[in-house]
Amino acid sequence: MVASRFILPLLALALATCATHGPERGPVIVMLAAINDFHGNLELPAGGLPEINAVTRELTRTPSGGVARMATVLEGLRAQHKHFAFVSAGDLVGASPLASGYFDDEPAIDAMNNLGLDLNGVGNHEFDRGVAELRRLQSGGCPREGCKSGQPFAGAKFQFLAANVTVRDTGKTLFAPYALREFGGVRVAFIGVTLRSTPAILSPKAVAGLDFHDEADTVNKLVPELQQAGVEAIVVLIHQGGFQRGGPNDCIEFRGPIIDLVKRFDRAVDVVVSGHTHQAYVCRIEGRLLTSAGSFGRALTAIELKLDRATRDVVSAHAVNHVVRSDLPENPLLAALAVRQAQLLKRLDRPVGRVTQSISNVQNGDGESPLGQLIADAQLEATRDVGAEVAFMNPGGIRVPVDYTGDGTVTYSALYAVQPFGNHLVTMTLAGKEVLQLLEQQWSINGLRRLQISKGSGFAWNPDLPEGSHIIRNSVVINGEPLQLDRDYRITVNNYLADGGDNLPILRLGRNRVAGVLNLDALVAYFERQSPVSPIAVRRARRTNTFDK
Repeated sequence: MVASRFILPLLALALATCATHGPERGPVIVMLAAINDFHGNLELPAGGLPEINAVTRELTRTPSGGVARMATVLEGLRAQHKHFAFVSAGDLVGASPLASGYFDDEPAIDAMNNLGLDLNGVGNHEFDRGVAELRRLQSGGCPREGCKSGQPFAGAKFQFLAANVTVRDTGKTLFAPYALREFGGVRVAFIGVTLRSTPAILSPKAVAGLDFHDEADTVNKLVPELQQAGVEAIVVLIHQGGFQRGGPNDCIEFRGPIIDLVKRFDRAVDVVVSGHTHQAYVCRIEGRLLTSAGSFGRALTAIELKLDRATRDVVSAHAVNHVVRSDLPENPLLAALAVRQAQLLKRLDRPVGRVTQSISNVQNGDGESPLGQLIADAQLEATRDVGAEVAFMNPGGIRVPVDYTGDGTVTYSALYAVQPFGNHLVTMTLAGKEVLQLLEQQWSINGLRRLQISKGSGFAWNPDLPEGSHIIRNSVVINGEPLQLDRDYRITVNNYLADGGDNLPILRLGRNRVAGVLNLDALVAYFERQSPVSPIAVRRARRTNTFDK
């Protein structure tokens, strides 16, 4: 393991434990530790991991996460298993808090180097800053303007995988499609698969020159190649996932696009490690193990594989999500990384306002969140001088809540963690019929994600109506007045949406565009003017088949 430029390598994690194990007989027992959607969260993230109370059966959120505590969980698993690998199902970087994001996510890569990560199947957020930057994170080197830490960057010591992403000019995969690891004489294949819809949810510039192929088709085409090489044990690291309403080791009312993909995978695939939806679960889909560790390093999945030495295949697979609880002891070397980053950021951080209570980013049954409403209001206020009448915010761009801590003071870094993408605001003109089409296009990517809308505007929707008519047309109000289909409106979105992100192509037709401030700056200015800030209680979006009209 190569030393980090921030801290010494975790020698304790690399110590061999062979002396404690006798000659192997019978099946090979392999422990896989898995994470997904880490997003550069070096320290304890805001919010918490949903857990079911064993006594009351109520769903609560447990403070959890931080690389120093993750190291403690990993150390325990490594010490107990001779055969071990640490893998990720994507989004290690991108949309990261200030401590990693400001430094181009180099600290997140360094942390994973020192945690001993072996493989990462890249997710959609690895492409946020474009292909060249993603390749730099793998191979090392500084950006053109230099490394912000002032120190050289060696790159990832673990391997990026992307079986279904090809470079259009060459037809070759951007990164290796799979990697082989040998445990007790039995080889296991790890196939990395990226979210196929990545081009629909990123700026076109970020994925220019790349093609993203069907996840299941890609995996199935690789199976004969692996079997011809004598490999029977196959693990898929896929950046796609599902949703459930239970705790981290439950699979209650499971739904989502990952179900169909797992069913379509060749039966030779033994285990699927998933991500993207930020939900933790342990499921069986037609008998096949499917896992996710949630997000932000709040949990770590321990997957035990039993391999048959004769057939070289997986005999059994079981998984448990271990919560990285805030009361766990911290590994001092990883804690030093977080401390170092905090010291480097002191010059950037400052108080910007106060809250009267925590402001949640969790959407309710109507599809709204208090923080989503607040951000839309902040963006409207920031662009009224260029004629904005309404602002829309994508919920995927709201990464964490604003937590009430201490006396309620909110810092710049806390708001950066809410909106870490560095997007700027764009105000444009759309006709009323195009605004209606924008609202309808919300269903084209994910029916569970609603655009957040600013004050004075709103709409009602019914998910049971046919596609293209979910919005109750006469319910749409813009800036206090009923929507007029033949009238022009000035609307504000971030540049990610303005480029058609989240599969909202109607926004590419916006006319008379005016670029505004960074969305983060708009939010900071709102807190500076409006503090103390409280959650908004006004209902703007209304789900009419469940709630009263």
